[in-house]
Amino acid sequence: MRAISRGLSAALAGLLLLTACGQETGAAHRSDGSACGTGFSSKPAASRAPSAEETDGVVVTGVGGGPHRCATYQVTNRGTEPFTYAVTFKLVSDSGAAPESRSATVPSVGPGRTVTGSVSLITDVPDAPEWSRVEVTKVRSVPVDEAPAEGGRCPSSGVRLYADDGDAAMGLRVVTLHLENCGTGTFRVDGYPRVSPLGEDHRPVNGVRVLHDGSSIAGSTGADGPPRPLALKPGERAHAGLVWRNTVLSGTPVNAPYVRVRAEPGAAPVMVTPELDLGTTGKFAVGPWKKGE
Repeated sequence: MRAISRGLSAALAGLLLLTACGQETGAAHRSDGSACGTGFSSKPAASRAPSAEETDGVVVTGVGGGPHRCATYQVTNRGTEPFTYAVTFKLVSDSGAAPESRSATVPSVGPGRTVTGSVSLITDVPDAPEWSRVEVTKVRSVPVDEAPAEGGRCPSSGVRLYADDGDAAMGLRVVTLHLENCGTGTFRVDGYPRVSPLGEDHRPVNGVRVLHDGSSIAGSTGADGPPRPLALKPGERAHAGLVWRNTVLSGTPVNAPYVRVRAEPGAAPVMVTPELDLGTTGKFAVGPWKKGE
């Protein structure tokens, strides 16, 4: 089974020929800009480069030389609440070399603010090509209050909830939701996560059926079995699967990049990005919570 990349998209936009952006220092392969010595800086939205083409609030503004080449970019939040952004870039060479991708996570961009960052363009491949341009291939954003927490400080809810990259084969998709009790008390779940598919505008996608038990879509996915009440002590984990097919027959294919998840009724919502490409099936399934090792 191949991995579903959260950093891939069919749309290609935000093309910009690379220009010089100064000297970089530091280690390579960092998506937070430190490879180029810039980190993140926040300014009012009006400071965005006016001549750059914007894709979902993201523009590529240049490239730097020196020992660690980098592309600089700006992310502008034109909404009314703070968002955390995940951006995927495509590196293209005029020499015809195979494109490469880079990704960057930009946390907590306030409304009406523009954050500047940079992403490394170097590679471990000997005689790597010179990248002539960078394309923004996908932009995803989640409200800061609903951002998944895979690591770092424990959320105020006392639990971490996030999704992995998933697997796909022959049109079958499986993404796993991970839940960890990082608090000090017992966290209880009973049955299935509460899930709601959302479109690119973060609004619910109508007409999609949410089924219980992954076997309603396909067997042997690990997202099946009877629901059971679980009591997670501090440090214990649970997982549940999302299962769907991207079969396309008659009708209009449905895509729902986001899913709002509640571990149990009344729990704090978390917005994950499984990239539901439901084809024309109009449905996906969620498996029961199962205790992890």
